[in-house]
Amino acid sequence: MRPSQPITVNVFVLSPDTRSERRFDLGLTVGQLKNKLELITGIPVQNQEISVLPSEDAAQPLCILADDEKQLGFYGVHDWQVLKVNDLNPATSFTGQLSDTSQVEKFELSETEYAQRQDTVLAYKQRHKIGRFAEQPADKPEETLHVDIPVGARCEVESTEEDFRKRGTVRYVGPTEFAKGIWVGIEYDEPIGKNDGSVKGKRYFECRPNFGVFVKPERVKVGDYPVEEINFDDEEM
Repeated sequence: MRPSQPITVNVFVLSPDTRSERRFDLGLTVGQLKNKLELITGIPVQNQEISVLPSEDAAQPLCILADDEKQLGFYGVHDWQVLKVNDLNPATSFTGQLSDTSQVEKFELSETEYAQRQDTVLAYKQRHKIGRFAEQPADKPEETLHVDIPVGARCEVESTEEDFRKRGTVRYVGPTEFAKGIWVGIEYDEPIGKNDGSVKGKRYFECRPNFGVFVKPERVKVGDYPVEEINFDDEEM
């Protein structure tokens, strides 16, 4: 017993403005098919040229459904082939106009007009305080750090150089204009500092040039630190 032939076919319908998957009866005549395709593609029956392609990117059609009296099955259309519908007279239809936005008048608002409207995303964010309109937390006052380093005390400053002690006298403890927090101003015993007790034109204490420095309190050790002379290499002058 011979297997029965399929009576319907699943195909892709492709036109300048549409792409869809459809099922058609192979007993449809080409003329009946065109009536159905007009509803799908918007191309009038008299303007339609239907090509059968093996795939959407195929360069050449397998055939043209040229005889309106022939049935779809006559042309050997198979599942998942492409029925490409061309418009032979696009001037009398809307072909291509559905996807052409070049002639569409654009609705534009100036920034001022947009800001005055109450039905916009901007207005919604303003009402609900979202994003850049959210309430900003008030700056917390900087906590006052208690530093137990008396002015006039002898001290030693932490150094990254082994066996090199930076000793001096505490001359200032408190806030500064050049940076946040509490700083300790020290007059070194030797000219290994960075200033004369002033930074950016603001004076905090008096000392000779290159004898003054400002460091954070955690780098300072207060104690009985006598003055030490720095011994330079005899070959250096």
